[in-house]
Amino acid sequence: MRRLVATEFLGTYFLIFACSGAVVVDNLTHSLTPVGMAGVSGLVVMTLIYALRHLSGAHFNPLVSLAFWLLGILPARLTLSYIVAQLLGGLAASATVWLLFGQVAHLGATIPIGPWHQTFCLEFLFTFWLLLVILGSSVHGQATKSFAGLAVGGMVALASLICGPLTGASLNPVRTLAPALLSGQGDALWIYMAAPSCGALAATLLYRYLYHGE
Repeated sequence: MRRLVATEFLGTYFLIFACSGAVVVDNLTHSLTPVGMAGVSGLVVMTLIYALRHLSGAHFNPLVSLAFWLLGILPARLTLSYIVAQLLGGLAASATVWLLFGQVAHLGATIPIGPWHQTFCLEFLFTFWLLLVILGSSVHGQATKSFAGLAVGGMVALASLICGPLTGASLNPVRTLAPALLSGQGDALWIYMAAPSCGALAATLLYRYLYHGE
């Protein structure tokens, strides 16, 4: 269990470090552009899945762990341990960004550009889509699981391309919470907690209906 939890900490650390670090680097150099940052998000997810999935399942997102718990795949105690490890990994990543770059771009915090309802809908829809891809490509018995990294990484890159410039494409409470806590940038934090959570829950229930008829 300690190895599983350590893997979730490490994977979440690199996920948050890469995604928020890319925002900071682009703010400093203007070299990445939204396309480049979407590429960073997709690539870090893909590489982490292939490197660590066989150890912990490569969740790196509390919503994924909760979905696995709701589907009866992950025990409650391990789910809680995963979530704590993910939160700590995200905070450690944001602290690293702070030490390296200072308070630049609010440590890469996700900040909405448009009205709250637009941000809510985009975060809901793309988290819903992401969870369907994760569950459909890595859980079902007939899924080609060797391609899960490509499917999930591609989905994250797609979400970042479309809604990244508007919402930051969080899709993960830790992605928003960690830099927000350390930078003091708590604007619209409730949206990034509520919308992805609702999207993940809806996707999990739909997956259970489609694949299990429940």
